Amino acid sequence: MHHPYVGRVARALLIAAMAASSAACATVTRGSTQDFTVQSDPDGAAVKTTAGDSCVATPCTFKMSRKAEFDVTVTKAGYKPATAHVTHQISKGGGTAMVGNVVAGGLIGVGVDAVTGAANDLRPNPLVVKLEPEVPVVASADTPAAAAAN
Repeated sequence: MHHPYVGRVARALLIAAMAASSAACATVTRGSTQDFTVQSDPDGAAVKTTAGDSCVATPCTFKMSRKAEFDVTVTKAGYKPATAHVTHQISKGGGTAMVGNVVAGGLIGVGVDAVTGAANDLRPNPLVVKLEPEVPVVASADTPAAAAAN
């Protein structure tokens, strides 16, 4: 004969296990997106990413997927354009959450975190770009432009 008390205890234990598993899940604790910041020296440069984001003047911040990989191009009049690659890697906080998933028996949580990228952080973040001034081209006596001027 089945006792009603046993069913309630089993249900409570199941709910507690699910709560512990999801509490450790990086998708819940960290989310699948993060702020990504671009800074430049000097400030005020335009930014475009291969992920489709842009801003007219640095510093600027975008909300990006934690599992994204993309290139960032920074431009400013009078300076050479600069391009950098941004990637992702498992972060300390994301790795801790993933270990919590395993300890709490949350293999589903491990899978969800892997799919969403929630255990990752974008690197480098912030992206700091030192722009190099363009060197003006000076015509020398050996160039056709200088010869034509004489």
